[in-house]
Amino acid sequence: MTQLKKVVEPFGEVNVYPNHTGLRVTATILMEPRREGAQTGIALDGSGSMRKLYGQATGGGVVSSIFKKPALANEMAPVAQSLCAYLARTIDADHGTTCIYWATGADGRSVEVVGDLTADQAERYDFRGPQDFGTGTQLLPAVRYFVDRFVNAPWGFYVFITDGELFDLDAVKEYSTRLAREVSARRRNPLKFVLIGLGPEINEKQMEDLDDLDTGTDVDLWDHKLAAEMRQLQDIFAEVVDRNARVADNGKILDSSGRVVRNYSDTGLPALLTFELPPGSTNFTLEVNGQRITQSLGELPAAPPPTYAPQAPASKPVHDVFAAQSKTSTLKPLGTSAPASALPPSEDIFASKPRAMPPPLPPEFHAAAQSPAPTAAPPPPLPAAPASVFAQSPPTPPAPPAIVKAEEQKPAEEKWEEGNLEMDELLKKINLEFDKPPEGEGDVGLEENK
Repeated sequence: MTQLKKVVEPFGEVNVYPNHTGLRVTATILMEPRREGAQTGIALDGSGSMRKLYGQATGGGVVSSIFKKPALANEMAPVAQSLCAYLARTIDADHGTTCIYWATGADGRSVEVVGDLTADQAERYDFRGPQDFGTGTQLLPAVRYFVDRFVNAPWGFYVFITDGELFDLDAVKEYSTRLAREVSARRRNPLKFVLIGLGPEINEKQMEDLDDLDTGTDVDLWDHKLAAEMRQLQDIFAEVVDRNARVADNGKILDSSGRVVRNYSDTGLPALLTFELPPGSTNFTLEVNGQRITQSLGELPAAPPPTYAPQAPASKPVHDVFAAQSKTSTLKPLGTSAPASALPPSEDIFASKPRAMPPPLPPEFHAAAQSPAPTAAPPPPLPAAPASVFAQSPPTPPAPPAIVKAEEQKPAEEKWEEGNLEMDELLKKINLEFDKPPEGEGDVGLEENK
């Protein structure tokens, strides 16, 4: 699965799943959630690596004022102020977002609570960082804080901001899996976590692992964003979609060739779109309310080179070549598929690849495929009969073989013609004898017959 980073409006998130028929795409229409009783929270990384982002010096340095460094700007304050105020003003049922510092204290296992801030309070708060910066980056304590505090909330939405690498990723995965199963079994109310990465040292691979966490359920707890790639604050809701919501009365999805692959004229355009694209598609277009919005798929991985070539190694059997082609040619990644004219025709494939062995046959043909073909050599002699048989009766000529070669048929025909001549001569002699009766007996016989 590939999650596109460069998404155009009005899409919130676009995921592409290669399959045996082409590409399956899921896309969300970015919306602000409206959930009754929603509780919100924001957790700011309080580990030692965040000091500079909070505008605090790391300590040490030259004493002389000649080498005085300019004051550090607090880069975290405007981010926290706008995000916390937005959640409190538009999402939180109590209009107050809970703010904490996480990864504080020894080993980064502690949490410092700032409090529940209204939108106005959040916009004025300076967010200078925790009192005790942590020596590690442990995310799980912050996750548990929100889960345990708002255990009865109908819906929870919690944002975590960090600049580095998580020390307890495996523990977070295990806890999240158990939590998702509780939500799936309706023993817990639904909730959503969003992890936002700041700065160049962020470990996005870890963030993707959480985002794609397979919990064995259909509950998707985590999403991740990079602050540098966010277009607006609402991007944090890219995965928060009401599956039953309809954003327009109708709409269509077109592939890169302009063919309609999904028509929502009868059902209305949903906030969650799912459709199939043919192999080789480079984009798709949403047609809605008289407008067309095209989303590029150029971020997909490049297609691997074709596995078939005009000249293949002599040792590669034909059936192996077809097996390799069937595995690779069913999916043609975007933008790199060869035109039909560049592919060798099937006749060329057979001609250019030596048949080192025949293709596999069904079991019932195995014996026939392995047995040698008939040759011009005479059939093998019959096995010798037991001695007792020859002692009691004279030997009999062997039976003719089932398949008789053409050159063996001619002597048999000649023999049959000679036998016919002898029979004709015998019949003539018999007729002559009947035609010539003995002297003195012919008349007597006639008279007696009268």
